[in-house]
Amino acid sequence: MTRLLACLAALLVLSGCAAIPTQTSPVPINPSAGNATEAAAPKPAKGIDPLTLVREFVNASANPDGDYAAAKAYLTEDAKKSWDIKAPPTIIESTFNTVPTGADLPSDPKRRTVLLQGKNIGSLEVDNSFVQRVGDLTAPVGLETDKDGEWRISDPPDGIYVPQSGFNSNYRRVTLYFYNPDFTVLVPDPRYVVVTPSTAIPRRVTELLLKGPAVGMRGALTTAIPNGAAQRTNTQEADDGALQVDLTKVGDLTVQVRRQIVAQVVKSLVGVSSSRIRVLVEGARISADQAEWRLADIQPLTGEALVTPDADLSGLVVSGGQVRKLVGGEPIKGPSGSGEYQVVSAAQSLDGTQLAVVSRVDEKGVRLRVGNLEEPLAQVDLPAITLTRPTWLLGGREDEPSTEVWTVADGSNVVRVLKTDNGWRANAVNASELSSTFGPITELRLSRDGTRVAAVAGGRLVVAAVVKGQDSSVSLRLARNLQPTVLGTAVLTVDWLAQDVLVAGTSLASLPIAKVNVDGLKVERYNASNLTVPVRSVTAAPGRNVVAVDESGLWSAGDVGDVWRASTVKVESGAKAFYPG
Repeated sequence: MTRLLACLAALLVLSGCAAIPTQTSPVPINPSAGNATEAAAPKPAKGIDPLTLVREFVNASANPDGDYAAAKAYLTEDAKKSWDIKAPPTIIESTFNTVPTGADLPSDPKRRTVLLQGKNIGSLEVDNSFVQRVGDLTAPVGLETDKDGEWRISDPPDGIYVPQSGFNSNYRRVTLYFYNPDFTVLVPDPRYVVVTPSTAIPRRVTELLLKGPAVGMRGALTTAIPNGAAQRTNTQEADDGALQVDLTKVGDLTVQVRRQIVAQVVKSLVGVSSSRIRVLVEGARISADQAEWRLADIQPLTGEALVTPDADLSGLVVSGGQVRKLVGGEPIKGPSGSGEYQVVSAAQSLDGTQLAVVSRVDEKGVRLRVGNLEEPLAQVDLPAITLTRPTWLLGGREDEPSTEVWTVADGSNVVRVLKTDNGWRANAVNASELSSTFGPITELRLSRDGTRVAAVAGGRLVVAAVVKGQDSSVSLRLARNLQPTVLGTAVLTVDWLAQDVLVAGTSLASLPIAKVNVDGLKVERYNASNLTVPVRSVTAAPGRNVVAVDESGLWSAGDVGDVWRASTVKVESGAKAFYPG
């Protein structure tokens, strides 16, 4: 392979290929699934040409059964031993090319070199989480003829490349649940596992759950499951039909920790099994009070009420310097609704009792005001030329109002404003990874569980983990640009539809509103009917219609396929709609 790469160096430079993602300390994505073996894998068709052989090899690489037996059928015996199948796979676009290089030696008709060319989408990490890594793919593949004169791959590409269509067929998205640092809310952590055999999926989910949060969320999420815990027996259906999870090496557990473990296990497994779930420790049930669990049994432990706005809170909108009701359109009571503050943008706390507004002071400055809804608001000592629409952190308990609201001053200074005995005080957040990498921050939204932020930075859709240090400092870590090839730098506004789903408004006529998974693997297009770009304001919440503001006014839609319906509330084109949070 070294000689081959040297021969191709000049060609690769001319083609402008990007660096192929690499991984460190790779481990198997999943134990080998199914009963496939190399002997059972179908052999390539006789007389197949080198270009087609490489294409079929890449398509076969999507199937990990039997240690990639289907793909190994295209390799020479030596290549089967040397091909690295332990590294996590890289997902590429389903449309890719196999082209000759022109570097083959005429004197050796038994050898060929083929270039695999395509577009990288991202890769699975060692923890089975997906991370977007877009860029050009150009990888050389060496071939030679075997004793029967058939072409086989002698120098496979470094790593495993899987077309997205094949990845979708062979892997399934599962959602694990871990707690926020205060253990008040369960937070989704998406992963991807092999689909066959389906009976093994609960075991794989349990394995991943025991290993803890994904690397990208370490420090933002925590787990009640003790470090070193393992499955005493494989998670599987018992004879009576219950899905049985038997844990070991958990040590002494308090009653509260036992309940939290049950909540994590049940919430993570209900997405892959409809069976009742039995949680054991060393063969004995984990709780003396209950033997089996369903989702309804753990609902009080999920914290869902803390992150779901009450149905009575129908949302608000800022228009003409006033805060008005989203339903009916009348101004709210107090100076925020009267126009006294000349409100530019605003945010209502999740419990609905508090309001934070960005108030216009003069042509060159704004100020943040915070206080009780429909009452005079205290001005925060935070001078700025611009402030992003505020965003509230959840309260500690259902009956506790929030004491923290975030905003971004002048495009780069992320601040958390905390309620103290002496009023509201601004504290800096370390957001250098976000602003220095992607550009000015024009929108920032805390997830309603407080563990992630979604931002519009340099027109890009970016997410990052919210990590709190032992000294009470807060940092935004592992900022990642979602769907850069689709959304580019055209994003104008964003909000959280769910804990792991975003809705973004753009200036793209073909994609005015996009629905994006938090890991960036999936993007869906909302119906563009009736909307005109740019869409400068969008708001969303669990179980609510998405509300957008374009040049003509307020619009709402229930799902991606729905036609946008006009609101009877008339607002300015620069209005800002918002649900609590």
